[in-house]
Amino acid sequence: MRQMKHLLALVVIVAVCTDHCATAQKGANNPFPGGENPDGSLKPSARLTRLFTQDAFTEYALLAPGTDAFRIRFLPEVTTVGAKEIVSPTRGGSQAADVEVYDPRTGKPLTFTNESKGDTHQIRSRLAQPVPQGGIGRVLIYKTYKDPRTYRVYREANPSAGIQPDDISWVRSLSGYRLGVILPKGYTFLSSNIAAQVSTLPDGRVGLHFANPSGLANPLTLHARKTSVEFTPSTYQDMFFDDIKTLYDLGEGELAQNTMKVQQTYSDFRKGDKLPLDLLTYAPLQDLKVTDLDTGKPLTTSPDGDKTLVQLEVPIESDKQSAHLRVDGKLNDPQYKVVNGEFVFDRTLRGLRNTILLPAGYQLSSCSQSGTIGMYQGRVFVALINLNCENSYRVVIRARKA
Repeated sequence: MRQMKHLLALVVIVAVCTDHCATAQKGANNPFPGGENPDGSLKPSARLTRLFTQDAFTEYALLAPGTDAFRIRFLPEVTTVGAKEIVSPTRGGSQAADVEVYDPRTGKPLTFTNESKGDTHQIRSRLAQPVPQGGIGRVLIYKTYKDPRTYRVYREANPSAGIQPDDISWVRSLSGYRLGVILPKGYTFLSSNIAAQVSTLPDGRVGLHFANPSGLANPLTLHARKTSVEFTPSTYQDMFFDDIKTLYDLGEGELAQNTMKVQQTYSDFRKGDKLPLDLLTYAPLQDLKVTDLDTGKPLTTSPDGDKTLVQLEVPIESDKQSAHLRVDGKLNDPQYKVVNGEFVFDRTLRGLRNTILLPAGYQLSSCSQSGTIGMYQGRVFVALINLNCENSYRVVIRARKA
């Protein structure tokens, strides 16, 4: 699976933050999003209207045992047109140090302030340019947290608990959607209470990668132990770092022609100034348009054998850079049809997140894969999250017109 990163947020978000949000802290105290009535009964949470889950990615790299510290890589976004900064609150009890902020488009440092007022801490990152119409603002933040309450080193053995000297544990309530945790070099996992993809990085460190579809508090406890084993780097990549999102917009007018609108947004980290559009290898689009989400400007494409390349304005030369792209077009698919008065969408999907937006007036009767159901501008949608390492899966959706 290729690495990528970030699709069009179709609702306005002032700033997206994960472990650091005040809302996340609130969620940790009251895990049900709707809250409670005075009698203790649960209130309904708001109806689902967002076509996709939040877009921030957070990775925690545990530093050497005894430092009580972990290095965070954080990639938040903002969609408000004209916004000039992204504000990232810091969780109470933690304070960010050794902060670095970069523009993911160019890899160049950005201006920021690391503010502290009483128990409130936040990083205000200045965007390279205001968020353009049809674009998305984003930054890449590195910061170090020190928190002895969550990162523990066991100095003495406790045979009854299975503990050996220098064993470590890390306990943290992680709010957000796409997450990763990396062990210190020379350590291996003893246990982790959250289902996750496990891989060995090129430098030999072992890490967890997982998604939290609800975005609410996700309490993680991991235990690890020193090892003399030298692990071989994994041949696959962190699937949850991949931010690809694909929207299949099923308009009723196109149903008779078996066509649908397709929109895919992602970040591409591959080096160079011309990048292949992988979407076209499994979804040959007509009326193709490619947009640079950092600038809101259209980009040119050109054929290259059996591939289609997009020309970047800024070449990708460093690991801190990526292209943030939106691809739009129309797709003809004979499996999108009406059978005995019932609308059928039958397709093999790829990537972490896919959303199918039903034609206006149609009501969902079945979906072969697990997905969340919501309403967007009066139309039903099904949002699918692929938590398996395989990059493709078949989904069949059926609906009838009211």
